[in-house]
Amino acid sequence: MGPLTGEDGLLRCPWAGAEPGLMRDYHDQEWGRAIDGDAAWFERLTLEAFQSGLSWATILRKRPAFRQAFDGFEPARVAAYDDADVARLMADAGIVRNRAKVLAAITNARATVGLVEVEGAGALERLVRSHAPAVAPAPRDTAEMQTTSPESLALSKALKRRGFTFVGPTTMFALMEATGVFDPHLLGCHRRG
Repeated sequence: MGPLTGEDGLLRCPWAGAEPGLMRDYHDQEWGRAIDGDAAWFERLTLEAFQSGLSWATILRKRPAFRQAFDGFEPARVAAYDDADVARLMADAGIVRNRAKVLAAITNARATVGLVEVEGAGALERLVRSHAPAVAPAPRDTAEMQTTSPESLALSKALKRRGFTFVGPTTMFALMEATGVFDPHLLGCHRRG
């Protein structure tokens, strides 16, 4: 399926839908755009892991609750979480209550802090961007869209070596798409660069 025309006359990736709403707003305003700051990168890494096996719309609807529950995704704060915080998060109906993903978020916060301590602020972003594809995909329709790449596999391995978890190649490909490491929009989409 190729881009869909919205009621505003603009072509969009079909998953964004033709009508105004949460997914279309995310598509138009965030997906494929660069982000900045350790907290923003840690948030996206965490939310992509929580999305695994679920719809992105579910995560977007719960994002305000995630931000509150995880202290604005400040890596140092999340890295300090203990068993009481795990229990608090597991009792929070506003987020996805998956123990493995909650523990991964804490583990990844600690790994992010460790990375920043060694390589300085912005280290997570630099690591992710260092795996940008030399030739970015330019799909014409959803059948041509990738879900992994050699670069996302390499990023997954690089993060795992640094102590990150829940960072498989599919999740890392989604992270790279979402954060503008390459332009993920279909050819013809009004957001394609």
